[in-house]
Parts: sequence; structure tokens; C-alpha cells
Amino acid sequence: MFSIIIEYILNAVFSAIPAVGFAMVFNVPKESLLKCAYGGAIGYCSRQMFMDFGFSIELATFFASSIVGMVALYWSRKYIVPRPVYTIASIIPLLPGNPAFSAIINLINMNAHGVSPELISMFIDNALRTIIVLGGIGFGLALPSLYYIRYNRPIV
Repeated sequence: MFSIIIEYILNAVFSAIPAVGFAMVFNVPKESLLKCAYGGAIGYCSRQMFMDFGFSIELATFFASSIVGMVALYWSRKYIVPRPVYTIASIIPLLPGNPAFSAIINLINMNAHGVSPELISMFIDNALRTIIVLGGIGFGLALPSLYYIRYNRPIV
């Protein structure tokens, strides 16, 4: 039990670092850097938690980005800051780096060594996984704000 807690704390720390780094690249105000770090940690740890419960990486990423979208929507309303200030930096740890890298390496191998059914299969698998995860991130971030706009508009 203790090792699981330590693992989640380390994941939170190491996912907060790139979130803050990208927030600084995008000139996020200093007051929002800590919240971007929290958002990156919340997103990555929630995805890891969903994956530990047996969800696929695609579905876990969708749920994690929905959680990040809800937290960012709350923070943007509370601190009167545009929502992308929090969401852009917070989703950086959720990006599918390994499948995207593997897909590109498979393309390079097909170019260098010729096309084989195994390389095509691995490329399609990695490319589709990357596209589905990216779609899950986008849809998961958009869903909370669409829900909020739909159900909190004034009744005419």
C-alpha cells in the first residue's frame, strides 16, 4: 500500500514538471503556474488510476482529460482567467509520446528496409492509438465546458 502511494506521489511530481515547463513557454502568469502544475499532476495521476482499474489508455485518457477540463473550468471561473491557460499546460503529460514515436520509427523502418506486413501492422496500431488518445484529450477537454454552457445559460 505504501509503495503505491509513493508511486502516485512521484508520478504527480514528475508530471507537474513538464506542465509548468510548457506553461512557462506559453507565458502563463506567475500566479497560475502552481495551478498548472496541479492540473498536470491531477491529469496524469487520474489517468494512471483509471489504467490501474483496468481501463484502456484511450478511455483512461478521455476520463483524465475530462477531469482536467472540469478542474480548469472551475479555476477559470474562480480566478477569472481564460480556461486554456490551465488546460493547455495540464494536458501535456497526457500526450501519447510512446505510440507516436513508435509509429514514426515504423515509418522510417519501412522506408529504410522495405515494407513488410509486420511493420504495416505495428504502424497502424501505433498511429491509431495516437489518434484516438489525441481525440480523447480534445473531446474530454471540450465536454465539461459544453455541458456548463448548455445547462447554465439564461432561460429566455
